[in-house]
Amino acid sequence: MTPSFRLLAKRRFLPLFTTQMLGAFNDNLFRTAMIVLVIYGIYNDPAQEAAFSAIAGGLFILPFFLLSALSGQLADCHDKATIIRIIKTAEIAIMVVGAGGLLLHNITMMLIALFSMGAHSTFFGPIKYAILPQHLEEDQVLPGTGLVEAGTYIAILGGTIVGGVISSTHAAAGVLIVAVIGWFSGRQVPPAPPMTQDAGVDFHIIRSSIKLVSDTMHIPRLFLAIMAISFFWAQGAILAAQFPPLVKNVLGANQQVATLILAIFSIGVAIGSVAINRLLKGAVSARFAPAASLGMGLFVCDLWWTSHNWPPVAGPLIDLPQFLLLPRAERVMIDLLGIAISGGMFVVPLYAFLTTTVHKTQTARTVAANNIVNSGAMVMATVLLAIFVWCGVSVAETLLMVAVASIGGATIAWKLHKACD
Repeated sequence: MTPSFRLLAKRRFLPLFTTQMLGAFNDNLFRTAMIVLVIYGIYNDPAQEAAFSAIAGGLFILPFFLLSALSGQLADCHDKATIIRIIKTAEIAIMVVGAGGLLLHNITMMLIALFSMGAHSTFFGPIKYAILPQHLEEDQVLPGTGLVEAGTYIAILGGTIVGGVISSTHAAAGVLIVAVIGWFSGRQVPPAPPMTQDAGVDFHIIRSSIKLVSDTMHIPRLFLAIMAISFFWAQGAILAAQFPPLVKNVLGANQQVATLILAIFSIGVAIGSVAINRLLKGAVSARFAPAASLGMGLFVCDLWWTSHNWPPVAGPLIDLPQFLLLPRAERVMIDLLGIAISGGMFVVPLYAFLTTTVHKTQTARTVAANNIVNSGAMVMATVLLAIFVWCGVSVAETLLMVAVASIGGATIAWKLHKACD
């Protein structure tokens, strides 16, 4: 067993790892089951479907803007394990509403549950990273962060696949069962008492958000790390938005191929998240981040070239076996795997950097500030994407834009490396 995976045998890590993995699985199980039900079972109009997708996406990300500052303050001022137990109890209640929406085909109930799951993720996000320096040794934080990131992407993949193939009735039962299992695993997380006696929490969400971001971003090393992570998530938001039309309208393939692409991407990020620890030997450093960002850009650039020169789509959409027989299919899959591995190697050390270069009394606040800026970057990226698409920019051309943007991420990561390593 490698040093990274040895952490899975430790009680101070395994319950947290299991709890966050179950949460990510359940989140994506519910979201996918909801989307499949609404798109294929309730609506039958492209305009309604597009409006629903936009509303659902906005509702899920809105809590990150509104509640990240509050979540960071609470996590730093109270026992993190206690907050986890409260969050997992709330998840059961949320999934009761979500399951009811799936069973009754009630869109309002499903959207309420989706917004609530966004809030659930907002409060859990800072804890899952901030608790690591408190429970792990200094040389274990990077591998622990890598395993958390890898587990998250594997859970996203699993939840998405399961949510797409089971019925809404089975999905309703599934989200409740997983929520209950997550509640039990959350109760096994060892205590993580606050590292400060300051229990003051500012509940004014706008004022506290502005203050939190301002207090964090004025520190040069944190500014560089957060901006580099934001570049990654902005690129990821564009890629995630463009993968479905890329598969359907450029590659001429069906949902099976879209699932394959998601699987390759999730597995690639997991590989990169674990591999970077082997390269850095447990040290928290940004020295490989510039190369990883450029590598991601090169693979995206090659995917753009392949897509740009893909034969015009004609006839019905092809399925997975037909796609795998195409001459350029292997190149597409290699590019996707390369993008994902490079992305995992880029972002994991930066998250570890956020949690190890500040005092333990400030770790959750720092992660929360990062979440606010990341959410803003993702929204800006998707808005720009919508504008470019409206102006007639093709899917392949948006890939080229992502490739060029990787230079910005590499530049910021290089500055962080020179300043701190």
